[in-house]
Amino acid sequence: MEQLDIHEIVKYLPHRFPFLLVDRVLQVTPGESLLALKNVSINEPFFQGHFPLRPVMPGVLIVEALAQASGILGFISKNTMPDAASLYYLAGIDNARFKRVVEPGDQLYLHVKLVKARLDVWKFEAHASVDGDMACSVDLTTVKKDITS
Repeated sequence: MEQLDIHEIVKYLPHRFPFLLVDRVLQVTPGESLLALKNVSINEPFFQGHFPLRPVMPGVLIVEALAQASGILGFISKNTMPDAASLYYLAGIDNARFKRVVEPGDQLYLHVKLVKARLDVWKFEAHASVDGDMACSVDLTTVKKDITS
């Protein structure tokens, strides 16, 4: 499948600024894997407080970026689009490890591999890297839930 730009990405994710953390999908193989990119800019709102004297991207937001990339892979793999009646929620974060600081100016590569999909529960292996160096690795579980008012 071809690359996805930001106009295509927003069709697959409900997130919007300042919480949309995937800028481009570089490669996707439905049912298998996805490689995406997050350009880390000093203009990110979280850098104002984390940390003003030495800005560092919070680890939890690196995991969130990987979860968003997983969501895109899930929808593409199912050959479907999101609907207004349900959402995929992050249900599990296992084996999270942080190996490298992510700073303004870095390009964060988001690598996601589909491990298992059963009904509405999806499991992924994911890692983020900068300049070929591992920044974070994590196993993610997502689940589809109906939206209740």
